[in-house]
Amino acid sequence: MNAINFFLFPGSIAQKQYEALRMYYVEKKTTKEVAKKFGYKHRGFTTIVTDFNKKLKNSNIEGLFFKPTQKGRKTTEKVLEAKNIVIDLRKTYHSVEEIKAILDGKGFNISEKTIYNIIKREGFSRLPRRTKLVKQELLLPKINADKSHRLSFALENFKSTSAGVLCLLPYIKKFGISQEILKSDYPETKTIDKLSSILSFIALKASNVRRYSSDDCWCMERGLGLFAGLNVLPKSAWYTSYSHRVTSEMNLKFLKSLHKIWLENDLLSDTANLDFTTIPYWGEDEHLENNWAGKRGKALSSLLAILAHDPDTGIINYGNTNVTHKNESNEVFGFL
Repeated sequence: MNAINFFLFPGSIAQKQYEALRMYYVEKKTTKEVAKKFGYKHRGFTTIVTDFNKKLKNSNIEGLFFKPTQKGRKTTEKVLEAKNIVIDLRKTYHSVEEIKAILDGKGFNISEKTIYNIIKREGFSRLPRRTKLVKQELLLPKINADKSHRLSFALENFKSTSAGVLCLLPYIKKFGISQEILKSDYPETKTIDKLSSILSFIALKASNVRRYSSDDCWCMERGLGLFAGLNVLPKSAWYTSYSHRVTSEMNLKFLKSLHKIWLENDLLSDTANLDFTTIPYWGEDEHLENNWAGKRGKALSSLLAILAHDPDTGIINYGNTNVTHKNESNEVFGFL
């Protein structure tokens, strides 16, 4: 096709309409002449003219015939996919750092600078200074977290707001606790083995997360997932399901193996603080006994637990939550 035919015989619909309207307005041809030239029905072309005039009146002509040239680096598909998540998180007052950690958990490897630019373009102002409590109570929009799976430990970069828990791993390895977990009777699945299962509980507890009942930022936090050898921690329903499979016998056997570790490393003194504690229960089950709660000054439907604590190292050396009134006096002998 030569240059003249490019304008006389337009190929695309947008170009055809542009050339037809130009002939009508600039060259002052009649609607019938233009319709015949470009193969429109007369009624069809007058409709095009009417629509065009409406868009002119409403100033709605940007990108009508010509796509505007975007300056700067071209926006990638990954950024476009992440844009809505960034906006939703900012609406719930999450910082750039928190948004980055959540996006990394979703597999969107975009920089904090990119996130900041999205927020700036959308007209969000700077966040006010927030206390730790306010941060913990932030709501998370409906974002589906990825399913947990074992890490391949390939080299990768990601943002984490809970990397401090990783400092526990050298001690877990040094004292052989990880090996004792693997030798324990704790349940596992094809996806999450014993070690990752127990470390998932520890990671969540050590992260200072206050609310476990809802899938919050913690189930998209790559740092917590790395601690457990997973991409991200399992959702809250998994913890409930796993706990139902754990028995007192499993816990007691594991506590005995830990006891040996503490003794071998001279971490236990010749004194132990042994005491009972009441754990209130607010459900409707009637099978629980009433136990005295000192802080509330009354008896409550609750679990009665016993804990042994080393006063020098702070190690919880023994624990049992299956204490009933009839076996309460025997629990001391059980510990001994």
